Amino acid sequence: MEPTAARAAVVQFPGTNCERETVRALRAVECPVDLIWHADPFPPDAYSAVVLPGGFAHGDHLRAGAIARFAPVMAGIERFAQRGGLVLGICNGFQMLLEAGLLPGAMLRNASLEFRSEWVYCRVESTDSPFLRAASKGLVLKMPIAHGEGNYVAVDDEARVAMRYCDAEGNVSPGANPNGAQANIAAIQNEPGNNILGLMPHPERANDCLLGSEDGRLIFEALAAAVRQPAAV
Repeated sequence: MEPTAARAAVVQFPGTNCERETVRALRAVECPVDLIWHADPFPPDAYSAVVLPGGFAHGDHLRAGAIARFAPVMAGIERFAQRGGLVLGICNGFQMLLEAGLLPGAMLRNASLEFRSEWVYCRVESTDSPFLRAASKGLVLKMPIAHGEGNYVAVDDEARVAMRYCDAEGNVSPGANPNGAQANIAAIQNEPGNNILGLMPHPERANDCLLGSEDGRLIFEALAAAVRQPAAV
């Protein structure tokens, strides 16, 4: 099969509010990107990566991502992911990946039962995914969160942890956990494959020093590098 095109797609759902920031973050690292609509089919041979951005989606009042995972675009994304295509889910996008079964586990309401919008620190636990290859293990990233359902629960300890909530020095503790997530988990990746990453913090909102941090940029830089050298899927 011909290699997938060296482009990324960002999916817009009804209620999504971070799609344009995500497109901007990708363009800032010179990654060709298109914004596509959730009701359209996903053309897997047109892209080498897809991002499900943060925000909200229709049906979130039932459970975050529970209805959006049935959007027409998702069937193609699931096939794309199963063939090795790169998939990044941010916040609500992470919740959709869990609902679709592309990542293990589930999200519960925050332990505080409150919506949390604040800056957090995350320690990189794994660098073998295309999204974190620009990082080093143990690196602490400053990024914001904005969610009401970020209390991640693993299933039989099958989650492969990519990042954990920590303090500014990289210490993982209950006090550094903003939502009660199991083992301070902030991001996970699939295994085997390492081609799917879900994270609750918003790297697109930490992409410039003017925003308070540019730590999220390394995720987009790594993704852009992977897009420029697409593998056959």
